[in-house]
Amino acid sequence: MATKKNLTADRSSVVHKVRYALRHPERIGGYVRRAARDSWLRTKHRDHVSYYRAVMASDTARNPEAAVGSQTHDRWLALGKMQFDYLLGHGLAPHHRMLDIGCGNLRAGWRFIEHLHPGHYYGIDISPDILISAKQTLTRQRLQEKLPHLTITQDLKLEFLPTAHFDVVHAHSVFSHSPIEVIDECLAHVGRVLAPGGFFDFTFDRTEGEEHQVLREDFYYRTQTLVDLAARHGLTARFMDDWEQLGHGQSKIRVTA
Repeated sequence: MATKKNLTADRSSVVHKVRYALRHPERIGGYVRRAARDSWLRTKHRDHVSYYRAVMASDTARNPEAAVGSQTHDRWLALGKMQFDYLLGHGLAPHHRMLDIGCGNLRAGWRFIEHLHPGHYYGIDISPDILISAKQTLTRQRLQEKLPHLTITQDLKLEFLPTAHFDVVHAHSVFSHSPIEVIDECLAHVGRVLAPGGFFDFTFDRTEGEEHQVLREDFYYRTQTLVDLAARHGLTARFMDDWEQLGHGQSKIRVTA
């Protein structure tokens, strides 16, 4: 199902919120609950990682698949397959080593694990709750013999990972929930773990208007902002036009060292 992108809206503005509420009155209750949760969690968690870990704990308790952005199981399967098919089309081979940042409950990860050689998949996430769900996905898919690594992390400095090790680094729907400081931290360190010829793909919520955020959960960036940020760390970034053709709501950038 294609998603039409609105690249000019400022979703943080009152005018946009009122217009959206008038068009979608059935979603008002959900937004009010999110806003109330945001206000409560802000008082308890000052740093973004602790805040978003609490968000994931809340969402995962209700529905792990919805916590990673899929409201139905069919949608969970479809979005995972979209990610897998895209990287397969870009040459992902069984012998490659992959780092999946924000692996969630293995929506796409189980397909990567199935495709790759044993031990070649390394998934990290800030949420212990979603990683428990990831292990349940692994068990359901009977992929224990693939010996994937599933590890909790507090930041994106990646210092516990080996140098020049990963052919593919992947972050789907991570930077769309990250302030610029978190993205900068990742870009400052991801080049070290990339193998020669490797690449780092990440999605983001794109805007061609003013950059903004909605609550502390959704962040909208201009492409050039992220391209320039990568360049500051000696990385080359390019916008992936072929991903746009798939109709996903987020856009994709590929970074190489």
